[in-house]
Amino acid sequence: MNRKRAVVKVISPKKTEKPIAPLIGGVIEALGEDIKREGLARTPERVEKALRFLTSGYSTDIGKIVNGAIYEVKYDEMVIVKDIEFFSLCEHHMLPFFGKVHVAYIAKNKVIGLSKLPRIIDAFARRLQIQERLTQEVAQCIQELLDPIGVGVIAEAQHFCMMMRGVEKQHSGTVTSAMLGAFRTNKETRDEFLSLIHAK
Repeated sequence: MNRKRAVVKVISPKKTEKPIAPLIGGVIEALGEDIKREGLARTPERVEKALRFLTSGYSTDIGKIVNGAIYEVKYDEMVIVKDIEFFSLCEHHMLPFFGKVHVAYIAKNKVIGLSKLPRIIDAFARRLQIQERLTQEVAQCIQELLDPIGVGVIAEAQHFCMMMRGVEKQHSGTVTSAMLGAFRTNKETRDEFLSLIHAK
């Protein structure tokens, strides 16, 4: 097998280094709390650190994630990695949504290291997101990297903006899909994907 380095452009907006902690402190005070009391004294800094991590996907270089782990191999069947856990922040309320992603592609003599797929998902999940866009971005990224016969991505998630506020439905779930190439045009391919991800 020959190791081939993928050249993928950075598709993220510029990362900002503007301080977040003072803004968080202002929000806490606007809520009527005492920012100087013991439990809250360092909260703005902790929130900033958490937000930097949870939105670190904005500065992620997909090419560095892949790091050459794309291999030319005589294989033209379906590859599936299922139940990949993820966490993200809803761009509408900045509350978490979380769940799992199932990824499949039909290789065209080129495969990617399996551990790279969860890292790619994290790169897009660690942004202010909506589930529909996240699903589409993962599929398009794999398509760009591998030029496969087809790509299928299904995301299943629960949203705190529905669970903690609004309709307050704790057991509702959202399923989104992105089907490219053979997964979109061939029903048998889609059905095989769906049956395999739900197999025990």
